[in-house]
Amino acid sequence: MNMLTKVFRARPVQQLSLAMASTKNIVGKRDFTRTLWYMCRTENLNGMQSAHTKEFLKPTISCSCGCAGSKHVHTKGERELVEFLTEEIVAEKKSQKKKTLPTDIDGFKVKLNGADVELIKQNDKEKIVVSFNVNHTVDAEDEAEVDPNADKPEFAEMRSKPQFEVDVVKGSQTLSFTCSFLQGEAQEGEYNDVFGIDEITLFEGEWNDKVYAVAGDVLDGYLYDLLMNVLEEKGVSNEFAEKLSDFSTAYEHTAYISLLEGISKFTIEKK
Repeated sequence: MNMLTKVFRARPVQQLSLAMASTKNIVGKRDFTRTLWYMCRTENLNGMQSAHTKEFLKPTISCSCGCAGSKHVHTKGERELVEFLTEEIVAEKKSQKKKTLPTDIDGFKVKLNGADVELIKQNDKEKIVVSFNVNHTVDAEDEAEVDPNADKPEFAEMRSKPQFEVDVVKGSQTLSFTCSFLQGEAQEGEYNDVFGIDEITLFEGEWNDKVYAVAGDVLDGYLYDLLMNVLEEKGVSNEFAEKLSDFSTAYEHTAYISLLEGISKFTIEKK
């Protein structure tokens, strides 16, 4: 690759900076993109009254949580929470695009442990492990315009684009990449990578904070391109990154629904 070729795939430094900044906690957006979608509807699911016009039940023997309104079993706030969660869970399940998660992504076996995900591919020479955590990775792709008068307000799709680690293990040594999805439009003449390298390191045995690492945006441009090519050869391509995002989006949504169900069950249980 000559110097002219390098220009066409120069590192998108500004995009890398945006990607590294994208790991901040964006939980605040969940209220807007998920809950408000449900609350703006004029008709609720299963024939139930809309949440924005509904008056929460006062203490009564017809408590929806099943406690029969027994005195001191549940507070007013707990009953209101359970009623809201019941409708919210139905809405979230209806919006699920994938009910079943794949166990394999382009030859990488999927291993789940709570919010942690590992994608593993191994042969006689090396093992490649792509790992990430789905917590705080969800954001709307575009800002949504809300029309509260619409029967079915449309919101931008929520996507999970986690920062992920790629470990190439050979014997006792590991070549490790920290990668992030790029944000913003690619400039004219730039190679349109879906993700970029935030950091790279090489270590023996187990990693520790004494191991030297270098940021991707200070690497020589040609070296950066060669490292991206190596990742692609290992199976971590733009197409793979898109599939990783699809999986992370579906898995995070499943975890979110499970959390809502857990909160509801926790609240219902008698003390």
